Amino acid sequence: MAESTLKTPRGTKDFLPKDARHKRWIEETLLELFACWNYQEIVTPTMEYQSVVTAEGALGPGDNLYRFFEKEGELIALRPDATTPVARLVAARLKEEPKPIRLCYSANVFRYAEPHAGRRREFYQAGVELVGSSSYRADAETIALAVQALKAVGLKDFRIDIGHVDFYNGILEHGRLSNSERRRIRTALLKKDYVALGEFMADSNLAEADKKLLEMLPHLRGGKDILAEALKAVTNPISQKAVHDLQAIYELLGAFDVVQWVQIDLGMVKDIEYYTGMVLEAYTADMGFTIGTGGRYDNLISQFGYDCPATGFALGVERLMLAISRQNAWPETSDKKVLCTYYQDAARQGWLLSKTLRKHGFIVELDVVAREPCMDPTQVVDYARTMGHQWIVVPLASDAIKVWHGKMGWQTVDLQKLITILERGEWLG
Repeated sequence: MAESTLKTPRGTKDFLPKDARHKRWIEETLLELFACWNYQEIVTPTMEYQSVVTAEGALGPGDNLYRFFEKEGELIALRPDATTPVARLVAARLKEEPKPIRLCYSANVFRYAEPHAGRRREFYQAGVELVGSSSYRADAETIALAVQALKAVGLKDFRIDIGHVDFYNGILEHGRLSNSERRRIRTALLKKDYVALGEFMADSNLAEADKKLLEMLPHLRGGKDILAEALKAVTNPISQKAVHDLQAIYELLGAFDVVQWVQIDLGMVKDIEYYTGMVLEAYTADMGFTIGTGGRYDNLISQFGYDCPATGFALGVERLMLAISRQNAWPETSDKKVLCTYYQDAARQGWLLSKTLRKHGFIVELDVVAREPCMDPTQVVDYARTMGHQWIVVPLASDAIKVWHGKMGWQTVDLQKLITILERGEWLG
């Protein structure tokens, strides 16, 4: 057998039972939280027409798309993010719905990029989109919900940085920079390459005030005092309005009691170009990459023929799994796993007992190997321990049931007493 037949493609992975269980728990926890805030779940196709995901203002064609031709000749792409399909969905199906519309999702996305720690070619996101409101209140809600989402999955040591794309854009507009000059600055800021940024300053004809502002960008991070400092430094109206927007958002976050998890970062630059206002990134202290990202994108839906503002965020499910593991924050499982084995002539009793215990919420494995308890109880016990079963039950004649626990041995009980024992997790006197 060729070695490649035993591997997954680069940038993808198998989820073994424990990881799959953790992944599902995160997704269900987040979707349940989103539903409590009246966000309604949607499901979009894994693949879209390439024209959708490369619409002006969308994620962009580049080399990060997985593309292929259908037999009919249409060029298809696997979705590289979840927001652009939502924008297409809103324009196509939800134009007449009352606004704002609150939508949420859990989905896999695909980007052709060099895999490394924290980045795969297929990865999973859970997020929300708040569509139809241009108010700073909508931005504040998404930030507050992002905080609550990270708390809901058990993270304690995290922060959410918020910035505004127009603070940076206002400086560039005021300096009347060319597209190539803008790309050079953007690349330097994205890579946090401040040496390259300094070299650009030395070569450019920017006014000294604008150069000073660009040099300040990496240092404009902190609490609300940063906004006051930035407002004193800027003179262009675009950047000034961006600061005022963030001041309004930050004040509302204070009313929501979440500012302790929020930090201002006016030097934040995004690698996705559809953002138009507030932007956010979520971090934990012990990971060098984001665990969530988002912001306002007022022009994206209009690329599909419907002018409608929106804001939202997405959390990386696998990155959350890694962060929770590093913080040792997985919830303790309360699952009570039971192995039900039976004698050869008691198959129906075993089936009915398993069915009854499952109705009471227990996880029950019905033994499919002929391990006669009376012949070799050690074999049954060894198997139960290996599989993580806390209990073994064996139906007997006259409605009696033998039950085993690793620390307490065997006991014979009736059904009602068995259920009580399993619920309490201890023998009864």
